[in-house]
Amino acid sequence: MAYIREDVQNMLAMLVSVGGPQMHEVSPEEARAMYLQMGAIAERPLPEGVTTKDIQIPGPAHPIPLRTYLPEGAGTDGTVIVFFHGGGWVIGDLESHNGLCGEIAKLTGFPVVAVDYRLAPEHRYPAAVDDSLAAARWVAGNPEELGFKAERLIFCGDSAGGNLSAIAARALRKELKVAAQWLIYPGVDMTETEGSMQAFAEGYLLTAAAMAWFGEHYAADVTSPLASPLLSDDWEALPPALVFTCGLDPLRDQGRAYAGKLIATGNRVIFREAAGQVHGSAQLRGALPSAQADLEGQVRDLKALIA
Repeated sequence: MAYIREDVQNMLAMLVSVGGPQMHEVSPEEARAMYLQMGAIAERPLPEGVTTKDIQIPGPAHPIPLRTYLPEGAGTDGTVIVFFHGGGWVIGDLESHNGLCGEIAKLTGFPVVAVDYRLAPEHRYPAAVDDSLAAARWVAGNPEELGFKAERLIFCGDSAGGNLSAIAARALRKELKVAAQWLIYPGVDMTETEGSMQAFAEGYLLTAAAMAWFGEHYAADVTSPLASPLLSDDWEALPPALVFTCGLDPLRDQGRAYAGKLIATGNRVIFREAAGQVHGSAQLRGALPSAQADLEGQVRDLKALIA
């Protein structure tokens, strides 16, 4: 029997009692609305002392919306977190991760720029990758429009956003100054079907069925390093990495494997796993007090990683 934290057990029991369809049983539009609804109930609001601004930048196919988060007393050394939201490349947006991005800005003291990349199935692979790389380049090169300089980038994201962060860190490390990659329960191997993907396939918020649904809509070349960065051949001199996994997550083993591969190839890594925690917990900190402690622990690790 897997260890489950008390607050996680309570939340899972509440979700079972509420019932209703799961995300993979509805349309992408309905799933996006459900995702926002869940956040409204279970996430903390934007913290005080963080100023936000919405801007649009040129993209490869369409303008890309960004949202900046400027905490009180923000650092002036040019360190900026570029944040890519999770949601299986199908759901999620600036609103779904608004509280989390604000909290990251407040806890780190760094400005955060959240990227609203195109979603599948309207825009399939590699649209999300193309937008993410374009946004990172724009952030690094447009301090006047941004309102602050971005001379050291930290790529950060949860789940699918962790996937995009790992891809951006690898692709842009020789072109931009990339201080770190902060991967929050990242999806880094779209070919994985064993281990934790089977052990936690049902009953722990993210399901194997949902992962299959996301994959079908995204329609990626699953063996490409632009979809499954764990399968890349390029591991030399990657940016320092903070890899965070959850003990009850179908994606746990691939996050562990990514951290292990980074370590084995001589890269600087801090690995943290939250025992008894579920995928998606970073956005459920209102319902899961222990997830707030997990996030604060990651920020301490990040500061140590880039010191």
